[in-house]
Amino acid sequence: MTARADDTGVLAALAGDRSLLNRSSTVERVAEILRERIIEGLLRPGERLSEDAIGRALGVSRNTLRESFRLLSHERLVVHELNRGVFVRTLSAEDVTDLYRVRKLIEPAALDGDVPVSEEGLRPLRAAIAAAANAAAEGRGADVGTANMRFHQALAALAGSARIDTIMRQLLAELRLVFHVMDRPGEFHAPYLDRNREILGLLERGELQQARQALLDYLADAEARLLAAY
Repeated sequence: MTARADDTGVLAALAGDRSLLNRSSTVERVAEILRERIIEGLLRPGERLSEDAIGRALGVSRNTLRESFRLLSHERLVVHELNRGVFVRTLSAEDVTDLYRVRKLIEPAALDGDVPVSEEGLRPLRAAIAAAANAAAEGRGADVGTANMRFHQALAALAGSARIDTIMRQLLAELRLVFHVMDRPGEFHAPYLDRNREILGLLERGELQQARQALLDYLADAEARLLAAY
């Protein structure tokens, strides 16, 4: 049975997010918090999002929350079912194909060399790999997946485009919903840790085209494995 998003653990986490909100907070900020919780795997496909419970946890009005749900609906992260409520979206194999089509356009383009790779740009890549390695060593499979997505978010950020950063945040949230199809997400993500290290090493040596090809091969393999799980 699918867990509901008004469970104690989810609401406690959202209540912790309340400090991120202030008087100037907007509908977009609430949507960002919920999107991040989807990326982290806390909110799962098929979960019902209770307006009352989540609104109380975040300390926001029902109208604000509804507007946030509307934004997330446009991003294909939640769906509204008549007379039932709002649910985290469950993605299909067709969604997987389309998501990876977009990834293959965006992520390798960030390594085309138009923007020099700086030490500042490499730092979040190293941090994501370290976080994934620690999570793998401690058997925290879901956190390996989160760190892996942070690595790819940092890769796309090398393009130096705020618009690409926004697209990637939305894309990664959808991808997290896809990854739930894997019975053992840690086992799915773990092999890619070494490939992330390989890509980082190529970037550190300034071998951008080799890094780009390694990334394309990586994405093709990951897409095939996910489609096989469907």
